[in-house]
Amino acid sequence: MAEPLIRTTHLIKEYRMGDNIVHALDGVSLDIAAGEFVAVMGPSGSGKSTFMNLTGCLEAPTSGDYVLAGDNVARLQGDELAAIRNRRIGFVFQQFNLLPRTSAQENVELPLLYAGTPKPERRARALKRLEQVGLGARTDHHPAQLSGGQQQRVTIARALVNDPVLILADEPTGALDSRTSLEVMALLQELNRSGITIVVVTHEHDVANFAQRIVQFRDGKVVVDHTNQAVDARTLLHAPAPAPTSAAPAAVPAPAPTSIPDGAAA
Repeated sequence: MAEPLIRTTHLIKEYRMGDNIVHALDGVSLDIAAGEFVAVMGPSGSGKSTFMNLTGCLEAPTSGDYVLAGDNVARLQGDELAAIRNRRIGFVFQQFNLLPRTSAQENVELPLLYAGTPKPERRARALKRLEQVGLGARTDHHPAQLSGGQQQRVTIARALVNDPVLILADEPTGALDSRTSLEVMALLQELNRSGITIVVVTHEHDVANFAQRIVQFRDGKVVVDHTNQAVDARTLLHAPAPAPTSAAPAAVPAPAPTSIPDGAAA
């Protein structure tokens, strides 16, 4: 049996707040297989965002193990964590985090720039990913010239440009309207069908229902972990809009006949 892409074992993360210690994660053991689409849910303070930060190598755990693609990264720090993030993980954020004075293409190139990739290769790979997310005609547009959905597509292209094994999406539809949210989830499902592992952190059940598996956190622990019959976002996108219903206008009653008193006629 193949090793999981993600394996956390007794993962603990503590933060000191004055004289108090906050147990943000309390002994989380979880496997995520390569190619899964997982939604991570939970109320504010449940530990779901801390779990994303640790699996995204944005910070290190207090104790426990985290194995990503066969490498135990739990004890890595600083530049070592940054190298893992840059090579293996793509991030999609609710607020896009795009550089405002930089074109879509240049925003997508950023991870390659940090990795020291030569300019011609950076350009070619960025253009390929923008084409993949449907923005091939807007590569020179700045974020202010793009809709919210288009900006989120740029962030997805940026997440893909280093060919990651894992995409972490933190509330990816939180700043979008309903239709655009569907388009973004359809794109994430398409990427998942191509073999990329997707982990979405969300508080919205409608978003979680696009995943194949739902994991719920509370008080720093996993309290629910179950498979899910994922809704196909493409099907919803192409479903015909319901016909508007209009009530028949109410009949106007005929006026009552007016009787003319005898002798009143001219």
